[in-house]
Amino acid sequence: MGFITYEQQGLVGVITINRPKALNALNTSVLKELDETLDGINLDSVRAIILTGAGEKSFVAGADIGEMSSLTKAEGEDFGKKGNDIFRRVETFPIPVIAAINGFALGGGCEIAMSCDIRLCSENAVFGQPEVGLGITPGFGGTQRLARIVGVGKAKEMIYAAYNIKADEAYRIGLVNAVYPQAELMEQALKMANKIAKNAPIAVRASKKAINDGLQVDMDKAIEIEEKLFGSCFETEDQQEGMKAFLEKRKVSGFQNK
Repeated sequence: MGFITYEQQGLVGVITINRPKALNALNTSVLKELDETLDGINLDSVRAIILTGAGEKSFVAGADIGEMSSLTKAEGEDFGKKGNDIFRRVETFPIPVIAAINGFALGGGCEIAMSCDIRLCSENAVFGQPEVGLGITPGFGGTQRLARIVGVGKAKEMIYAAYNIKADEAYRIGLVNAVYPQAELMEQALKMANKIAKNAPIAVRASKKAINDGLQVDMDKAIEIEEKLFGSCFETEDQQEGMKAFLEKRKVSGFQNK
């Protein structure tokens, strides 16, 4: 891997986009390596993922403008599909993904952050969808996810006017879950990831699927999705142990992902 590093810390996997000289901008190679990294994650031993960018200046500054500048219409659509396919894979990945956003999260950087389940950022983080200032639209899900996360009016304002917002504003409008000093960001992301990892993995995965799938349908169908996933948990050893521990007034000895 030239642009992506991956390490496992206990039950948590850490993916780092490692192209700091280009502010971790996304090109075809980065997208391909991210896809391959997701392929290699052992879902039996990893229960949460942290996605971050190398260096102190940028999470992901956007897609690589140099690579995009000469694309034809067909090539532009293909590049958009590559990004969308991989970001959708992050969004629907079986285990939770936490974005640890250090510095710039612009264009494709904001879009990949929005594909994660939870977003934590540093005080120097900057978010935006500046694409219309370059003569294009957001192409990796920005027109869709931003409206769903912060509301249609705010999303249109940010996208049409192509202006950036700082960490405090991102928190105020619900784009991020929390803001931390940069030196504490990864520590806090690991703390949250480990909180998730200590819970029953099958139940966490089922909860993610219930939320994601339920948001795509009406409430009656969404409740049916929840019912089936809720019921499926009662086939697991972790459910038996979790409820037994509760009734016996003791802590769970350790969920086994079974």
